[in-house]
Amino acid sequence: MRKPIWLFDLDNTLHNASHAIFPAINANMNAFMAKVLGDGDTLADADTVNAARIAYWKRYGATLLGMVKHHNVKMADFLHEAHLFDDLPSMIRAERGLGRLLARLPGRKILLTNAPRRYSRDVMRHLGLHRHFAKHMAIEAMHVHRQLRPKPSKQLLRKLVAKEKTSASRCILVEDTTENLRAAKSLGMHTVWITQYLATSPNHQQIAGSRAALRLTKLPAFVDVKVKSVTQLPATLHRLRH
Repeated sequence: MRKPIWLFDLDNTLHNASHAIFPAINANMNAFMAKVLGDGDTLADADTVNAARIAYWKRYGATLLGMVKHHNVKMADFLHEAHLFDDLPSMIRAERGLGRLLARLPGRKILLTNAPRRYSRDVMRHLGLHRHFAKHMAIEAMHVHRQLRPKPSKQLLRKLVAKEKTSASRCILVEDTTENLRAAKSLGMHTVWITQYLATSPNHQQIAGSRAALRLTKLPAFVDVKVKSVTQLPATLHRLRH
């Protein structure tokens, strides 16, 4: 097999966003959405906001898209408000040796994240990983035919493959979100599921509920390799390169 093209997710894949970043983003989103979903004088209640945030995340792969589609929210405004942090570097948690790991993996590497460009760039630079990636594709770049199409959009993945002038079978998507892996596999990509941060993920807990632990023990048919950590990738190459 020719050298693969790695498509790496960021949050809860290359670092532990569940530790502090996701809770802060969710709180920021809720505050912003409470204003939008309210009646102009009164803020929407917490149950209404949480239900909308999770429903849009499940339906579209990003809460942002639901707010844009159904509430005429501007993408830039939502992303700015959701990613306001007092001290982002102090909130980042990641394993050691990720740079050495990425250097060992053969092939071109692309960061493919539904997070905004400024935030994802700041995280990658703090971790010292940006130099290992040939391309950085954040949510602002995820438009197909002028429509926002974040992961798990198959249209987005097809466009990416076409721009890379390659085939889906040469691509390996490394992700924590199963719906994104399902979409990639349906197009013929190889898939790697990263699970170590899911048990503490606010979104995963709210969606899966009491079944969260059980789901983490199963290997979905659309997942080629399930590992806890990206540091285990070199040991799984023989299962991905076929």
